[in-house]
Amino acid sequence: KEFKWPENSTSEPPPESASSAIERFREEYLARGGKPSTWDSEYWRCLKKLNQPPTPESLIALVKLSPPNTRTRLRFCNAVACFARFLEIQVDVSPYRGNYSSFSSISARELPTDEQILAAYKLLPEKWRWVYGAMATYGLRNHEAFRIDLSLFPTVQVGENSKTGAREVWPCPAEWASRFNLQRQILPNCNLELPNASLGHRVTVAFRRAKIPFSPYNLRHAFAVRTMTLGYPDSLAAQMMGHSLQVHSQIYHKWIGRRTKQQVFERLNPPR
Repeated sequence: KEFKWPENSTSEPPPESASSAIERFREEYLARGGKPSTWDSEYWRCLKKLNQPPTPESLIALVKLSPPNTRTRLRFCNAVACFARFLEIQVDVSPYRGNYSSFSSISARELPTDEQILAAYKLLPEKWRWVYGAMATYGLRNHEAFRIDLSLFPTVQVGENSKTGAREVWPCPAEWASRFNLQRQILPNCNLELPNASLGHRVTVAFRRAKIPFSPYNLRHAFAVRTMTLGYPDSLAAQMMGHSLQVHSQIYHKWIGRRTKQQVFERLNPPR
């Protein structure tokens, strides 16, 4: 009459905590060559909101914390799907992705003319003018102005540590390389070890403070349309901008307005 059944003999082990599972996922991601900056922007931004053990129900609830039909929702779905695969949790987030598309989210608008770009250059303080001129002349993303090599100027080499890796870019128009004095690189006082997203945000803040009447990315869009106006083949322009021909066509062709069409017509039909 002294035997006792062991307590909790049939109970299951407690589920793994969210923090432990996320840390294991992070270590695996970095061990496979993932970048810390990508982890922070694409995974941790979402997974840090998980405050209970990962289960199909808690992961779906996590996805629903993001606004539907937005880029943020798409990021949450992608992060949760990868996390679930790592943990071997069967969950389908595809019904929650919504109808967001990086292509459909871009609407046609009036881009700044070359004259407006040249005029806005003077609004910036001296320390930011080189960055502005490089972005306008080479169609660079915000952070890429800090990631280029001028050893073959006026051609520039965008470094491997940019968003889409290394590439060569020629100035368009060619005269802007000298007009903006780009052979003499003058960068603002920024920590170049910062992630690309952080450097890009510095550019956005500088534009806002200077009251530039358009966003930094409009310089890149204007470059794309300018290559069309000047007759660059789409495949060459796409390569210089660091994306595929499909992306170039789906995104930038939407920015061609009447002004651009008229310029192309006049170039192809000079007065006699």
